[in-house]
Amino acid sequence: MSTDHASTGRTPAGHGPADHASAGPAGFTRRALLGTAGAGLLVGAGAGVAGAVAYDRPDRSGRAEAGPGGALGAARVPFRGEHQAGITDPPQARVQLAAFDLAEGVGRDGLRTLLQRWTKAADRLTAGEPSEEFDNQVALDAGPCSLTVTVGFGAALFDKAGLADRRPPGLAPLPAFPGDALDPARGDGDLFVQIGADDALVAVHALRVLQRLAAGTAALRWQSAGFARTPGAAAQPVTGRNLMGQIDGTNNPRPDEDGFAAKVFCAAGGDQPAWLAGGSYLVFRRIRMLLDNWEALPVDRQERVIGRRKSDGAPLGAPAGAGERSPVDLAAQGPDGTLAIPADAHIRVAAPAANGGAAMLRRGFSYHDGLLPDGSPDAGLLFLAFQNDPGKGFTPVQRKLSRGDGLSRFLRHEASGLYALPPGAPPGGYLGRQLLEG
Repeated sequence: MSTDHASTGRTPAGHGPADHASAGPAGFTRRALLGTAGAGLLVGAGAGVAGAVAYDRPDRSGRAEAGPGGALGAARVPFRGEHQAGITDPPQARVQLAAFDLAEGVGRDGLRTLLQRWTKAADRLTAGEPSEEFDNQVALDAGPCSLTVTVGFGAALFDKAGLADRRPPGLAPLPAFPGDALDPARGDGDLFVQIGADDALVAVHALRVLQRLAAGTAALRWQSAGFARTPGAAAQPVTGRNLMGQIDGTNNPRPDEDGFAAKVFCAAGGDQPAWLAGGSYLVFRRIRMLLDNWEALPVDRQERVIGRRKSDGAPLGAPAGAGERSPVDLAAQGPDGTLAIPADAHIRVAAPAANGGAAMLRRGFSYHDGLLPDGSPDAGLLFLAFQNDPGKGFTPVQRKLSRGDGLSRFLRHEASGLYALPPGAPPGGYLGRQLLEG
């Protein structure tokens, strides 16, 4: 939700299959802290838009080798843990997002069997091993490539599986926002899957494995493919740019900050069900950028819409030589006495200080799916926001952005989804066990 929001990390193993590094603040590993030291994603027009998340990845950047012996192919993210992988990890170069609907009559037992199959397959695939079933060998000669598989539950799943009494309150439907043009066929769904990898074939292969394991139990509802910067594409670690050309991401919550876990992950107690402790809520939005209109603006106008210089990401009003992480001075004035950062600039409207401290962890990917019938690009952002309560995170910020953000003129929210993500699977367990057997 703001070009300002730097990101966080888990434990991508950048130099081979080693998994866990020394622990850091709040239970996060030192490697995770270093690997996500300055990333984030631009948000806009109603909660989160414009751009792909960008992370500094010192342990992988500058190393573009592919294959099991190279840094890129050998990088491994552990599947099992307190939280699911794919939340605090740096965004990979490729992502496959998909949602499935349960078949009629599947029920609780059928859902349990499916989640057990998915857990087993994901555990093997993220280790760079072939799945035991339905392996088409597409990724046979690749390493793990930082593969992560993240699973979430939509609101309707609880009724279909006979678990209505365990549906968490945070899955209450999102409100309608001004300017929404949502296509239900490209959003929602009973089961959500985020599959990230630094190799496109590895990500697609993992999705195909899960899809085939779900045959007869759950059918694919929608699918979207996205991309971020490939490790090694830049000479040194830098925050990436989105399809609007803006440096995208500076002020996401960071794992070394006080209260980080409380912003992103659910805790036992209060109105949260016990099975969701260690899990999170995910808001998905497919946000199309009106690139033809945006690119018609001169650069100085684009900068005023965002509130940052396009060249280096520094906030408007910052002195020469300042960078993207220079403090944002919302009171700064230009030579003519007007606000350096306009009243409707994206970073002003989206600032946590202007939204009661509302925060979420953004992890977005760009997409480009060709042209629409009118010849305009079908391109933009696959926006993902993780938080412990959508009613206190995404919803108030999106409401404000949709009404007062100058960037909203260049965005269209075209699909949406809200999901509860269970905690990670412990050794010997499976995703969702706390829900189904607790």
